[in-house]
Amino acid sequence: MQQFLTLLLPAIYSLSILVVLLVVITDNRNPLKTLPWIVVLLLAPGIGLVFYFFFGYDLSKKRLISRRTRKRITTRLAESDPAECPAIAPQLTPLVRLLRETVNAVPLYGSRITPYTDGCTKMEALLAAIAAARHHVHLQYYILLDDDTGCRLRDALIAKAREGVAVRLLYDDVGSRSTKKSFFESMRREGIEVHAFLHVKFPRFTGKVNYRNHRKIVVIDGHTAFVGGMNIADRYLRGTTWGCWRDTHFRIEGSGAAGLQAVFLSDWSATTQQYLNGPEYYPHARRYTDGAMQILPGGPFGKWRALLQADSFLLMRAQRRVWIQTPYYLPSEVLDSALKTAALAGIDVRLMLPARSDSKVVDLATHSYLDDLMKAGVKVLFYAPGMLHSKLLIVDDAVTVIGSANLDFRSFEHNFEVNAFVYDADFTARMAAVFEADAAQCRVLQPGEWFRRPRGRKFAESFMRIFAPLL
Repeated sequence: MQQFLTLLLPAIYSLSILVVLLVVITDNRNPLKTLPWIVVLLLAPGIGLVFYFFFGYDLSKKRLISRRTRKRITTRLAESDPAECPAIAPQLTPLVRLLRETVNAVPLYGSRITPYTDGCTKMEALLAAIAAARHHVHLQYYILLDDDTGCRLRDALIAKAREGVAVRLLYDDVGSRSTKKSFFESMRREGIEVHAFLHVKFPRFTGKVNYRNHRKIVVIDGHTAFVGGMNIADRYLRGTTWGCWRDTHFRIEGSGAAGLQAVFLSDWSATTQQYLNGPEYYPHARRYTDGAMQILPGGPFGKWRALLQADSFLLMRAQRRVWIQTPYYLPSEVLDSALKTAALAGIDVRLMLPARSDSKVVDLATHSYLDDLMKAGVKVLFYAPGMLHSKLLIVDDAVTVIGSANLDFRSFEHNFEVNAFVYDADFTARMAAVFEADAAQCRVLQPGEWFRRPRGRKFAESFMRIFAPLL
């Protein structure tokens, strides 16, 4: 019997590896995503099986929220779309149509956008807006810690709940894993509705641990919203032990807030099965400017990778400049090719990265892409004062992309993200000035010096690049 088990267990184990390999191959995924899984399963089959169980499921063909519910929630946006609106430049019409076709992102007109480039200013503006709330406060964060910053936000929300304002909070269960459950319970006791997005509990939802909600959205009374790269944690205000934390966040007033409201209510419906869509959540929007925007949610469910398609399409149509800020650069082949093609065509392409990010492994993989980018003519800048966590894409003089998504596989393939595509020359000029101010604190990477870095470093970068789709 013992001899039989000795033969049976390795056979079952080998069969399991073979079945998983067949599933990975027959899923018809992007080869860049398939190859790392095959390598992991062949070189370290035991660990590979565990990792695949947690991180390998492809949920692109599933739906977290039904099309019918999503359409009902976004109907309010279509109704609030004025009949007479400022004309969007003809060269942007294909992009506008692409965003409408992929996720029904309707154009929203006349919003006022206020950028914040430091955590203290953003936090004070957020707390002031919450204090002025009269009907509801909706919040959604990837990271919500119970440190000093988190406790200030909690106390502000409790104060509004005691006034009778409806407060609803979504937090990511993995991103906020270090936060004590008592922190959230203290809000629930005060009448605040608090829920974890895709709660990770073994074995239920274990296969979805890799699909996280990276959005940072606050909507107040339907007319004021916040979106961008800043979570709720002390480091966004105080920095780290090795430097400042440079990030960008935005306050949006007007119809753009309604677009973010629709994203929040879609996630709320998916998480709680509560459907909220009354006119009180979409008040009449005041017109502040002649600009327009589209709010583009991205996620792992559904047929299209809307954020990747939109960014790639925009880059390929650039005429004069492409300026990018991102903490991580782990692009798809099409996006990387679009950047290099633009630079080879003589377009001013600048890529700003942190000199040191919060992940050494990701830094290695990111740096493996820089050689070819510079050979194509891309200007690479390393932000020196600390961690650059800002997400910004400026194309020519009329389009600026802001929001939560990084230029990496995780944001494009695995995370729930939200970006705003802003069509406003004045706003683009303001954000270009922010980019140039940051560039003054950067070290411009010199190709000759960079290409001479140690061979061991180059090998480590190339090795980690293999796993870029999994990072």
